Amino acid sequence: MSLWPMFPLGSVLLPGERLPLHIFEPRYQELLAACLAMEDPSFGVVLIARGKESGGGDVRHHIATAAHIVSHEEVGDGRHYVECVGSERLLIDAWLEDDPYPRADLRVWADENTATPPPESEFASLQDKISALYSLIGELSRAEGDAPPPDPSFSALPAESGERLFTLAAQVPMGQADRQDILEAPGPSERLRVLVDAVDNVTDIVKFRLS
Repeated sequence: MSLWPMFPLGSVLLPGERLPLHIFEPRYQELLAACLAMEDPSFGVVLIARGKESGGGDVRHHIATAAHIVSHEEVGDGRHYVECVGSERLLIDAWLEDDPYPRADLRVWADENTATPPPESEFASLQDKISALYSLIGELSRAEGDAPPPDPSFSALPAESGERLFTLAAQVPMGQADRQDILEAPGPSERLRVLVDAVDNVTDIVKFRLS
């Protein structure tokens, strides 16, 4: 186990995603100062299960994502704009007191069950589902007088199955509970099933709105 500074948020950071943050609360100003003193400035991002982002007193999930700071800019009054990228999954064993900022004892949680990755045919089927979903979203957007979203991108997907699924999941407009389920799936096969279910659920919602 190791002790990590933690940033509870109302949204899930998936591995590979970029995360811009505006740091203004005093406790997170202290967190940022501690991170910037590290050789590899990093902290954990965890979804709030109940409560609010500001003020503390929230209840948090036990699976988080490491956020590596790639750039930061001080903008006055102790405020910073920070750009991060998600990487490893983190398994939280225990929370410490939020003094001076949230901290947790945790371990890096690598994907399990990686010996037999999902077959390429299942990835192709998933990508077809995502493309079909975007077509429906475009139809709904035009019906409501909005510009349709750009098509999903499948041209630069990671070769490793688990990372590829996180990259695909990041392109699906799903709720935070579904994103957390994808983060918590033990390995690629389980993550694929969760993601397919999420895409199907969003597709059903869009079809209902079009009916």
